[in-house]
Amino acid sequence: MKYLTTIGLEVHVQLKTRSKMFCGCPTGPGAPPNTQVCPVCLGYPGTLPVMNGEAIRLTVMTGLMLGCAISPYSKFDRKNYFYPDMPKNYQISQFDKPLCLGGSVEIDAGGGAVKAVRLTRIHLEEDVGKCIHQARRSGVDFNRAGVPLMEIVTEPDMETPDEAFAFLLALKQMLLYLGVSDCNLEEGNLRCDVNCSVRPEGQAELGTKVEIKNMNTFKGVHVALQYELDRQLEAVRTGERIVQETRRWEPEAGATAPMRSKEQAHDYRYFPEPDLMPVVLPPAQVEAWRAALPELPRQKRERFAAQYGIPEYDARVLAAQKAVADYFDEAARGASNPKLISNWVMTEMLRRLAEREMDIRDCKVTPAALRELAALAEIQAINSNTAKEVFAILFEQGGDPAAVVRERGWGQNSDGDAIGALADRVIAENAKSADDYRRGKEAALKFLIGQVMRLSQGKANPQMATEKLVQRLGRPGGTG
Repeated sequence: MKYLTTIGLEVHVQLKTRSKMFCGCPTGPGAPPNTQVCPVCLGYPGTLPVMNGEAIRLTVMTGLMLGCAISPYSKFDRKNYFYPDMPKNYQISQFDKPLCLGGSVEIDAGGGAVKAVRLTRIHLEEDVGKCIHQARRSGVDFNRAGVPLMEIVTEPDMETPDEAFAFLLALKQMLLYLGVSDCNLEEGNLRCDVNCSVRPEGQAELGTKVEIKNMNTFKGVHVALQYELDRQLEAVRTGERIVQETRRWEPEAGATAPMRSKEQAHDYRYFPEPDLMPVVLPPAQVEAWRAALPELPRQKRERFAAQYGIPEYDARVLAAQKAVADYFDEAARGASNPKLISNWVMTEMLRRLAEREMDIRDCKVTPAALRELAALAEIQAINSNTAKEVFAILFEQGGDPAAVVRERGWGQNSDGDAIGALADRVIAENAKSADDYRRGKEAALKFLIGQVMRLSQGKANPQMATEKLVQRLGRPGGTG
């Protein structure tokens, strides 16, 4: 019997706000434990939450970007459960009236195919603290408690670990384009819970769902899914009953392990948060936020290919990071040959940035300088090797390409008469090589070109040197 696998994700995204969801405590990472807290986020009796309007805006902007329907009326609820990192013993979240409903994320499904993974909802809540376990003791850092947390819940539309991985990559790219989160997995900005099940082929009803909790790397999601789906498939084939439960991923063991039985909604005893007013969004405000949406990665790739005439592969590489895409866009605008700009960014620029672990926004080579450098190389004012040397100087010091070439005397000589005279001299001094070329030895021509370049100290235009030599020597095998 064949079996089908089904995957759904719950992605938790820390929003990029200066203060927490319901108080004024800062949200920056790296502070000493329990130094970014106050009576509100610690749940002291008698304290009242105050809603962070910026978190509402960022969540709605995300919903608009992902094609969600924006609820004109939404509210917050109390989700009740006890856990050491929950200072109030309940979490302020959204239950039946979330900010965003529906929507989808397009992923590359392989072979050039595109698949839309549907979203169920996007809701806003507060993050919890962080348990820190040491050899013989445990502690809780509440700095993270109360940080605005957006939860993006998908429909069970993914069928393989590869599709789940592609979804997370596509979602992260869009969130970074919008600037709603830093999406730094090491700092916990992006985490997800994975739901998966198996069922016999032909069965419409989904199999028993198992949740893998608190995954904080995309690779971890992929590996954990591979293991868990294999575990479930082996179980159903041998007649074992799959239990609905929450499991944790243990990287050292390369396996999932039971954590607790899976809660249902009624286990949390949701009820409306009595200390917060509902969120009412005027249509005009939603439309203003919609108008402020940036161009999305897929749109940018398509525009780059159409506007600048670059290959699809180039467009995909350049649009992968928004900062790189913005740099290329500015440099290519007005360039006579945008493909040359693409080549420079994809080779010299990205290589040097990777070596230095730099952001392109910190690079000293301005888009205008790169455009000018590409133009100098295109008109053969400098040769390709010189152009790379100029780029290296600009990368370290910044400045104007033409000035660098002029100050160092690196301009390329394209004087036809002067190069013709050098060609005459080279042929006279290397008669054997000239005869070898006439007899059909192409390697001899390369030697002669090299001699012209040597005599000109590397400044002769190589293409013109080739033309002048061929004019004088004739075609290989000919009489000249």
